[in-house]
Amino acid sequence: MHPHRPRADCRGRRWAEGPSGDRSDLPRRARRADGQAVRALLLIAALLVSTAALAQQQLPLWPNGAPGFESRKAIPEQAADYWVKSVNNPSITAYLPSKETATGAALVVLPGGGHRILVIHSEGADVAKVMNPKGVAVFVVKYRLFREEGSPYTIDHARQDAVRAVRYVRAHAAVFGVDPKRIGLMGFSAGGEAVNLAVYQGAANDPKTDAVDAVSARPDFQVLVYPGPLGVPEKVPTDTPPAFIVAANDDECCSAPPVDLLTRFRAAKVPIEFHLFQSGGHAFNMGLRSHKAALKAWPDRLFDWLADNGWLKAG
Repeated sequence: MHPHRPRADCRGRRWAEGPSGDRSDLPRRARRADGQAVRALLLIAALLVSTAALAQQQLPLWPNGAPGFESRKAIPEQAADYWVKSVNNPSITAYLPSKETATGAALVVLPGGGHRILVIHSEGADVAKVMNPKGVAVFVVKYRLFREEGSPYTIDHARQDAVRAVRYVRAHAAVFGVDPKRIGLMGFSAGGEAVNLAVYQGAANDPKTDAVDAVSARPDFQVLVYPGPLGVPEKVPTDTPPAFIVAANDDECCSAPPVDLLTRFRAAKVPIEFHLFQSGGHAFNMGLRSHKAALKAWPDRLFDWLADNGWLKAG
């Protein structure tokens, strides 16, 4: 959420694995659609004169619209000030670092907003503003909002969009210049809930529309920034991706879920780094607008964690 706006309320897994090149079990129409999507991406990359130009290109997650909701693809988004809503054609917006600084690491980012709006600037573009100079590619996801007035969606559609975003970036890693084995899933507040659902429920039951859906949906690591309670599992599986979690102790909405996750990560002996700041409330975003020194510096702790775990260099 925007730090100067009213707060939005915060309310078994199986991975679908498979080699990205295995297309033999896909219908001809799906293979054709995937081929068209790949050619479109390659054309974009060829036409743009610099890596910076490729950044901020909004790319739909499905070429024909979200499965089951293709007829809503052309409904326009609504945006004002710091937010966007009416997301009916889920997408990613790519923010790529320069070739000179690129490390190959990537963050797929889900902004918060209580599942009513997406706080697209301070919990989306600002991630790129901080992480691009450090060589990390950022992909901001516009996912479907189940609490928006009149929405036909459920929170499971947000999970589906998160899963597809990881698959999409991994499937097109060569185009984006990222390492398919160093892709993290990051979520703020409600976006953190979608991350939890994607991580712990996986994608085994999602429809298979094209070759992208044959690619692994498992992130290599996860970053949760004051995540809400939805999607927190009773037990963390031992093969859960390592996590970095940050929150403020005085966050009435979202300080308890991170603590619950910490306890369950430790019980599962899954690597976790946890930062609970004394104060800061909810929605301190990337710390850019905070007057607190600790919050201004928290992204440095994330960068240190990425470096310490080897995600900033090729293995």
